[in-house]
Amino acid sequence: MRKRAISTLLAVLLLFSFSITSFAAGDPNIDGGGGGGMGEGTSANSWDPGMDGVRVSVVNSDTGAVMGTPIDYTNKSPLPAYYFGEKSKIHYRNGADLSPVTGAYQYRNPTPAMPIIISSGSVSANIETIKRYFCSDGAARMIASDFGITFETLTGGRYKLLLEPVAYFTFQGQNVAMTAHEAALYDQQLGGGLRSKMARLTHQNLPLAMFLERPDLGFPVFSGAAAGNQPNAVILACLGLGTVTYAEPEEEEPEPSEYDVEYRINTEVVTAVTLTAGSEINPDSPARVTFNVMGRAYTMSNIVVPEGESQIVWCKWTAPASEQTVTITVSANKGYLSDSRINAKIVDLGQNPPPDPKADDRSDGFRAASPPSYPQKTSARWTVWWARWHPFWVWIPVWDWCDHGERGGHWVDNGYWEDQGWYDFFTDIYTATLTASSKITPDAKAPTATGSVMKSGYGVNNEVTASFSTNAPGSHVTGAQTAVSRFPEFGYGAYWRLLDLITRGYSASLEFKANPYSTYNQRSHFTPVWYPNGTYTVHTWLLDAWTPDGMLSANLIGSVNIEGSVFDDWHIAPK
Repeated sequence: MRKRAISTLLAVLLLFSFSITSFAAGDPNIDGGGGGGMGEGTSANSWDPGMDGVRVSVVNSDTGAVMGTPIDYTNKSPLPAYYFGEKSKIHYRNGADLSPVTGAYQYRNPTPAMPIIISSGSVSANIETIKRYFCSDGAARMIASDFGITFETLTGGRYKLLLEPVAYFTFQGQNVAMTAHEAALYDQQLGGGLRSKMARLTHQNLPLAMFLERPDLGFPVFSGAAAGNQPNAVILACLGLGTVTYAEPEEEEPEPSEYDVEYRINTEVVTAVTLTAGSEINPDSPARVTFNVMGRAYTMSNIVVPEGESQIVWCKWTAPASEQTVTITVSANKGYLSDSRINAKIVDLGQNPPPDPKADDRSDGFRAASPPSYPQKTSARWTVWWARWHPFWVWIPVWDWCDHGERGGHWVDNGYWEDQGWYDFFTDIYTATLTASSKITPDAKAPTATGSVMKSGYGVNNEVTASFSTNAPGSHVTGAQTAVSRFPEFGYGAYWRLLDLITRGYSASLEFKANPYSTYNQRSHFTPVWYPNGTYTVHTWLLDAWTPDGMLSANLIGSVNIEGSVFDDWHIAPK
């Protein structure tokens, strides 16, 4: 008995020592709420408190890209009949489809066990305990090992963790596994069918188990009450996630208070916030949202939203022609807004072109870097509510006594019909898709170029074509407007070229600006004369295709082959 007591005490101390190093390794950005009871479950639709886990993704702090495959950690041994694959909230935001997987569910049992993640009416999760667990050195070492990277790499400042609570429950008689984001998307597919059976779990306890304390990875802070069922739109935008950052990036990042969004000069942009209805907003008294931008008011009117639901609201405007900070204020006559003040930073990307290349330039020991990958989103989806009156005629009796004197009398119903109907709400679903390509070719003034083969020292051209397709009105969106190219001789950093928008609209084309160092004023970029034989790859980031669901962008690659240099075309003429 004494040995068992000592072993139990040792296990508790080990667990405590794992947790007490809480902030030695990581800085948490996690808050939580929820905790409503589950009501009366059924054998076909039920959840047991403690049947939870956390999906962990390792994310590049600079680019926001997910590295490798996310891993689900749980103390349990779940056997879901289906789940939706190893996808993070970032994958779905970037356009990943929600598709069921019926194969073996992959998960890891952590050591030591995780704390409870999802609160219920009978069991409360402790957000401080969750922070200590995932910010500890022990958790970082476990996660690094499972992802096949070193502890030093994970915690060196280049990466952070994205955490998403996972619930294991029974729905329609089948065991399933879902994150909050997946549950919201699935409920949309089912037309509210998941919410109707499992709302306390899928639309309250699960999404409110984690949310951000400050904006991170492009996700905003949740500003609503940390209890009660949440609309799908709010869950998709800002619930069911937390992050752990291990070190401040080497480059100074702007404080969140400095600006919330970045726009380019002279571009059409769409600024959007979310309007949530505490009570029904219908056509009898619709909502109106006003954006005040640089002294001009943009108003979105006739907005209708069912009780407890949300809708994205937006304005389309043109950024000014010079770098500055623009403060946008937003107000609504009904409901409540996710943001009432937005600080937008307006930047000019044309300020850092490459210097004039020289014939005696050298780069001994040059090794080409891999092209970068900037934030990319090639599809968007948003919905707009509308309502239609549903008549329901009810007879309202009005009984009057008809007196016939000595002969008596009788009652007469002099009532009337009254329409006691209601509004039915529907959504129009809008989508947008961006496809693009970058064609890198030798400049016309490269006399010895053949096809895609050229000598170093001559120029290359870049023809970017962007196709933007949508079923939305033009007031919702813009085509692609901006492209920036980076080059291997600068390690895809230091210098870049801002392209000219040659053709505007949904079928846009962009090319290099005229090169001031070109004798013939060509739209070209000169390859360095020292560049070694092999592939010369230009990376182009296409952006500024705006929708209410955010900006669409794409990473594009184009190449030519270098064989020889411009010096091979020189010859010495006899005197």
